[in-house]
Amino acid sequence: MREWVEALVFALVVMLIVRTFIFDLFRIPTPSMEKSLLVGDYLFVSKLNYGTRTPITLGVPFTQYHLPGFSLPYFRFPGFSDVKRGDAVVFNYPIEEKPVDRKMHYIKRVIGLPGEEVVVKDKVVLVDDEALSTMEGMQQFWDVYKTDERVVVSAQRLKAIGVDTLAMTINPKLLRIVATEDAIEEVESWSYIDRVEPYIASENAGYGAIMYPRGRGYTPDNYGPIKIPGKGDTVTLTIDNWHVYEPVIRRYEGHETRVTPQGKFEIDGNPVTSYTFSQNYYFVMGDNRDNSEDSRFWGFVPFDHVVGKALLIYYSWDKDKNLPRFSRIFKVIK
Repeated sequence: MREWVEALVFALVVMLIVRTFIFDLFRIPTPSMEKSLLVGDYLFVSKLNYGTRTPITLGVPFTQYHLPGFSLPYFRFPGFSDVKRGDAVVFNYPIEEKPVDRKMHYIKRVIGLPGEEVVVKDKVVLVDDEALSTMEGMQQFWDVYKTDERVVVSAQRLKAIGVDTLAMTINPKLLRIVATEDAIEEVESWSYIDRVEPYIASENAGYGAIMYPRGRGYTPDNYGPIKIPGKGDTVTLTIDNWHVYEPVIRRYEGHETRVTPQGKFEIDGNPVTSYTFSQNYYFVMGDNRDNSEDSRFWGFVPFDHVVGKALLIYYSWDKDKNLPRFSRIFKVIK
């Protein structure tokens, strides 16, 4: 009995050390990264790539039980790579009101790096005025126009090319579907399809109240420009950019902020005209662009919220079929 207990304790300690400092395991719960990552994919996430972050709270590992009101100093070991554009990164959900390492885990694709400017124009993402190519597996809404309203587009034929969602019928000649660019190339070749166009959300669709920052008339398909803060970058504070950077200064840099009745800015009670950021920030988006809550809605990801880089799918379960997806097991994440 003692030998079994010792072996069990040793295994638990090793697992705790490995999952805390070397790698961790995560499951994809939502479709925001489809078709790159599917609901039911189980991921191997390396904490070494960007440097292991030591625990910030004291509590029961891998649970929400922790000692309230107590936190350890933030520290991150050196990593062997920087966060790069295109990385699939796991991070703590920035705007959740909890200690950093107790916040919910999200996974998104890094689009913009510190110091860069991000713009979305009619669904095309531009970084420092350079358009980013669409990665394999990314999908979005498309408007499919038929040549004849009497034609019925087969759901089975769409599914055969990887289109699982027939979103809606807009009118007898128009369907709106969710698909990758490869699937759309196939749809465009069908004789009864007149044309296919990206669906662009209207400015009147009510997005202004939920985008970041609020009230600028941004939509998920026409967004920005917005400049990403970087460590050591100094920004001159203005009425125009205050709503972009004030949440960052308050939430992630840990300062008290206010605007005086005279329209002047104060940080920690001191009048200021500029601010220098203490860490790097990143702009992230989901691969399923029209079904993703990401930086367009809640802002930047601070580096101290970054957990690790998703490297490998070690298992995948299809809940609809109640079967493993064997073709995805040990698939490298691009």
